[in-house]
Amino acid sequence: MDNLPRLIDRLEQNQVLNKEDFIRLIEKHTPDTDEYLFQKADRLRQENYGNEIYIRGLIELTNYCKNDCIYCGIRRSNRNAQRYRLEPEDIMECCRTGYELGFRTFVLQGGEDGWYTDEKVCQILTAIKKDYPDCAVTLSLGERSRESYQAWFDAGADRYLLRHETATPEHYAKLHPPELSLARRMECLHNLKEIGYQTGCGFMVGSPFQTAHHLAQDLLYIHELQPQMVGIGPFIPHHDTPFAKKPAGTVEDTLFYLAIIRLMLPKVLLPATTALGTIDPNGREKGVHAGANVIMPNLSPLSVRKKYMLYDNKISTGEEAAESVTLLKKRMEAIGCQVIIGRGDYKK
Repeated sequence: MDNLPRLIDRLEQNQVLNKEDFIRLIEKHTPDTDEYLFQKADRLRQENYGNEIYIRGLIELTNYCKNDCIYCGIRRSNRNAQRYRLEPEDIMECCRTGYELGFRTFVLQGGEDGWYTDEKVCQILTAIKKDYPDCAVTLSLGERSRESYQAWFDAGADRYLLRHETATPEHYAKLHPPELSLARRMECLHNLKEIGYQTGCGFMVGSPFQTAHHLAQDLLYIHELQPQMVGIGPFIPHHDTPFAKKPAGTVEDTLFYLAIIRLMLPKVLLPATTALGTIDPNGREKGVHAGANVIMPNLSPLSVRKKYMLYDNKISTGEEAAESVTLLKKRMEAIGCQVIIGRGDYKK
């Protein structure tokens, strides 16, 4: 019989396994071994961050996207998407609202929309940093040139999240159109780290055609990259994509990989994502107990929240709305955690 607890102990000690052992852990884990893993991950989270949970104010700038990623609800081929863009003054209003609620990190996320030129993004960053110098800004605007990344960093961007989605080229090709490549995605992540961003990667759990070999490769890539942030969440199908009928990823599997990543990167900033909260009403609380320490409520205007629909049934009401951040704090307090007002930086 596989001695998985011993394998988990080795992962905690060495912060990595070889590919064969990762595959064995992925294929053989059980609810009992998961619980053992969660306990270790939760303890590591507390050792590095106490019971502090960082909140980030998510501002979804645009659902225009030049790309046609097969899983994504805002892919350019989706003629049913109601497109929108936030003007700079709309973004600043979101920041004003968020700052008053206690947010000290703003996450500017959107599709790859050429309307947001380097100059426009730099102007937005400069304005945010001028009005809120004690705040951090995370960008998640897809693949751009090294020159763009450098200009945005120089204008004040602190962090950048770019999910690699899968670290296996053949799998990447099944999820993306031919003009996109894993090599280019990894080049972007390398550039971001080299420039000096706190850099985040990540993958979808349960994406179509995913195997244990693919997931083991994801974990090895994350170990190699040593990112400061990792964003993972379950794949959830969108009805207007070719993957509409594909099964969704599960809460259980997502928690399993969150815990593994906490053991691999004890100090990582690890979100309990909106997708996790979408497939389970208590998903984010479960994520925290599996090692997550970041939650990202939505600061986007109410008028556009339902338009930024990457997948079906995405949370856009209730405590996900920044207006209900008090409820979110109570939910975290109920599991022994405290939402922290502050930048919530990576602890080196």
